[in-house]
Amino acid sequence: MDPTQDLIAYVFWPSAPLTDSLVRNALLSLPIIDSTLIYSTRPQSFKKLVQWSTYDELDHSLICADRHDVLSSSYVIRKALIRKHFLSHCIRSYLIKHPDSVLRIAAPKTWEIEIAFADELDDLWIDELWDLSNILDKSSASPDSAETSSSDRWWILKPGMADRGMGIRLFNSKQSLRQILDDFDDDGQSEDADTEGASDENNTSIVISQLRHFVIQASGEYLSNPLLLDPREVLLGGALHSPQMRWKVIRSFHLRTYCIASVDLTIYLYTRILALFSSKPYSPPALRVGADRVTDLVPHLTNSSLQRGGGEGCVRLLDELVGCHVLPKGTDVPVSILGTDHLDIIQDQIADTLAETFKAALQSPIHFQPLASAFELYGVDFLVEHTASRLQVKLLEINAEPAIELTGPRLTWILEDLFKAIGGVCIDPFVRDVPVETWPVGQTRHHLRKCLQIKVRGP
Repeated sequence: MDPTQDLIAYVFWPSAPLTDSLVRNALLSLPIIDSTLIYSTRPQSFKKLVQWSTYDELDHSLICADRHDVLSSSYVIRKALIRKHFLSHCIRSYLIKHPDSVLRIAAPKTWEIEIAFADELDDLWIDELWDLSNILDKSSASPDSAETSSSDRWWILKPGMADRGMGIRLFNSKQSLRQILDDFDDDGQSEDADTEGASDENNTSIVISQLRHFVIQASGEYLSNPLLLDPREVLLGGALHSPQMRWKVIRSFHLRTYCIASVDLTIYLYTRILALFSSKPYSPPALRVGADRVTDLVPHLTNSSLQRGGGEGCVRLLDELVGCHVLPKGTDVPVSILGTDHLDIIQDQIADTLAETFKAALQSPIHFQPLASAFELYGVDFLVEHTASRLQVKLLEINAEPAIELTGPRLTWILEDLFKAIGGVCIDPFVRDVPVETWPVGQTRHHLRKCLQIKVRGP
């Protein structure tokens, strides 16, 4: 390594070879960077440094110093975004001051809990979960609500600091939540947990005492009115099947969007949005006979890590689905056809939700601190709720260092385009000492839609 070089790029992704390759290719696409400037070892001296590496390999002292000769691929502090319980708290706090924010309808009702052992649940029912306790008690006590309780009134439990679908469970009663926590208490090693994990939960058990922080979300948005499509109606090449063919195997899905936060603070939405489908047909959740566990989570939890054997057919570009019939749950009679106007509505809502979410995070400066010497790529997941009157996106979670390798080879080209766009917008101005390309909020260039531009610090 030659410390006299004007520029050094440090790239190291030891457990993500695809990301490593994408980063290197994005850097090489810039005019003044060649392979001799890219290193896999952390430099000790430099004139100008680009750190585009996994979070654990970055020199955080350089990021915190906010030096003008260093640009890094992650903020140091961003728990307000990427930890589910922190995100829920900052959104709730933001809504108190901004009651008309789109987050009121775009973020599901959420409770945050801290629990180390299942026995602590009894105390939570009379404290943090008091209102949820009342809802569950009324549902179980009223015969008229029994049908609603078993079909629509479901809640979802998520560990605050787990990813790839680990520890996510559905419940519809106090008893079923207690059973879930008891299973976690047993470290997922009981015979029932082994059987269940092998058949329908893909071994996603966690140890409750190791995570402690959980969120519970009102999952009517997840299960009552999800937008349901049959992705097989569109061939992988993009052509529609014959209109005479009837499609009855509806599947749930969520949207994976890529969001770039740059310096302090501009937010971009990458407009090539992915739709990640379940590998199994949709069916309403149901408990196992004689047990308090959901029989099968896969039709509802569309995380790519859980979709075994689904293949690349489970990962589609949202644009590819134009022309698919929208099928309400419980029927094979289509109510409409997904059109480009629907996609425009979805993208507008996502952009507005991202802008408000980052504004909410900025109100928690202890847990989110954007810096002028950093940028970061996030994977942001949304569900689309479908009612008779409208489509409405719902924010699920925000992921740092998203698992892009699960996109599959067919759509790797969109990742190549994404990383080159990051290089052009975030890195090229730094390495060439030129002004950042600007365009108005709401407009799109390089497939990056600007959602927010706000000055966090003074000059």
